[in-house]
Amino acid sequence: MAGHTPGTDDRSAPKIAMDRRGAGAPMVLLHGVGSRRGIFDPIVPALAAGHTVHAIDLPGFGDSPAPAGLDASIDGLTDQVAALCTRLGLDRPHVVGNSMGGAIALELGRREVAGAVTAFAPAGFWTPGELRRTRTLLSATRTLARARPAVAAAARSRLGRAGLVGLFYGRPTEVPATRVRADADALVRAPAFAEALRRFTDYDLVAGPRPPAGLETIPVTVVWGRRDRVLPHQQAARARQALPGARHLMLAGAGHLPFHDDPRACAAAVLGH
Repeated sequence: MAGHTPGTDDRSAPKIAMDRRGAGAPMVLLHGVGSRRGIFDPIVPALAAGHTVHAIDLPGFGDSPAPAGLDASIDGLTDQVAALCTRLGLDRPHVVGNSMGGAIALELGRREVAGAVTAFAPAGFWTPGELRRTRTLLSATRTLARARPAVAAAARSRLGRAGLVGLFYGRPTEVPATRVRADADALVRAPAFAEALRRFTDYDLVAGPRPPAGLETIPVTVVWGRRDRVLPHQQAARARQALPGARHLMLAGAGHLPFHDDPRACAAAVLGH
């Protein structure tokens, strides 16, 4: 069911756009910078078969407004998701995140908020040069996406889709034009994008490793797509070194947003199959 979080006595709590589906143990889905909850659509049916799935738009992204004074750093957004879990009464949910959302999922695991974590291409395992490249690519992509008539026209052809979203998908020509347009629109509309991207410099797990803490006592899976061009799969080796107790997977043919590239493998990674 689509909608916002239930009412709360805390009037300072930001409104969070959310889709809730299924029944069972709680699961929370977190997207990356400039993205939206809809990226998980290809795997939600499989997850919702045994879980109550909460796919959310982080504050300042998708359909969630940015509250005044939002701390859009990874740690600040982790605070927001932790508070949301408390308001919703979610007890140790399985948190699934992609990119920036993957980093937030890991931080929720460190804090013992999450009872299990699956992180797809989590942010933070970059070198300074890789981070500069990532920020440049994402900023340039957002500038391109502002040309909405051109984006809509290009999305109608396989070649155009390859040019528009080849950075994010391993099989961009197979991505529907409607998804391409929705991704581009979410990227352009996100009021927290620039600040979140700027604050990536605060979250460097190579220069400033963080102790596993709560991650040592829960199931953790880290997944990379071999065709990831945003956070290249070479970063997976650093994640493996930092989190030796986690299960580490590589998806052949999948990109930075692997859920449309290989929904079956992504769902299996989350569900532990």
